[in-house]
Amino acid sequence: MKAVWYSQNGPAEQVLTHGELPTPQAGPGEVRVRLLTSGVNPSDVKSRRARPLGEPRIVPHSDGAGLIDQVGEGVDRARLGERVWTWNAQWQRAMGTAAEYVVLPQAQAVRLPEGTDFAAGACLGIPALTAVQAMVWAERLAGDLRGQRVLVVGAASSVGHCITQLARQAGAEVLGTVGSAERAAHAQAAGLHAPIFYKRESVPERVRELTRGQGVDVVIDMDFSSTAEWAPEALKPHGTVVCYGSNALEQRFAYRPWLFASLGVKFFLVYELQPADRIAAIARLNGLLERQALQMPIGARFSLEATAQSHLAVEGGQVIGNVVVDIATT
Repeated sequence: MKAVWYSQNGPAEQVLTHGELPTPQAGPGEVRVRLLTSGVNPSDVKSRRARPLGEPRIVPHSDGAGLIDQVGEGVDRARLGERVWTWNAQWQRAMGTAAEYVVLPQAQAVRLPEGTDFAAGACLGIPALTAVQAMVWAERLAGDLRGQRVLVVGAASSVGHCITQLARQAGAEVLGTVGSAERAAHAQAAGLHAPIFYKRESVPERVRELTRGQGVDVVIDMDFSSTAEWAPEALKPHGTVVCYGSNALEQRFAYRPWLFASLGVKFFLVYELQPADRIAAIARLNGLLERQALQMPIGARFSLEATAQSHLAVEGGQVIGNVVVDIATT
């Protein structure tokens, strides 16, 4: 099969190789997916750059979509030909979705609703599931969000764009940080009520202005290394931060403002959801797709041979929308 892989960490154009690898075979409890698309996420780029390999060769990317063309022992043969999307394909595994085929435990190939195309299907495992689980935690910790104020950090990012849609659907007033007028327009198309231009505005001051001094009830955060510094000024007392990422692995912050405002913070990693949470999040996500209630805009598409360029596009941070590699056509 045609595939892209790397055998050492480094720059995309230096370490990513396009060539032929043996076509995998489905074992017991597994399915083989003939991939049509592969999603490229920041975590894929970070892994290629610096995460220890653990295997002699890594086929990158965890997200993808395609058709089941082989099932292993114990898997219902009715799944043959099923349209599916994948999750965790390359999480703690060597073989991801930057290839014509991937073999996975059957639960990691989820039925793709007929109204959702394969490009959008390649954007579900990380961006959309992260957004859904972030909303789950916000609702668990803050209750019904109707009438509450939610601040989405990085509202124009792939995850933030989904969160904005979901928070708006839940009846929240949604504020969001953005880096440019173009990104503000992208977030507003998802339902954002008010953009905050974090590069030229103080986020907490702007939040206080927009909320008439009250602050927000929930911050859904992609960069705790920055948010930790200003969250106590932007949140109401007893408010909550739900965080799924940080640009720095270590962070110092003042404890007393968090304590005296009784603020909470919940971290989660989409790769390591509890089984019950994973099942519920997938069901909720597919329900949204079936109702056509979640849009996954595609910002750039590349061929498999141009996977290195897709990584550079993600690293450059200029693409608005999801980055997808097209592997095959139906």
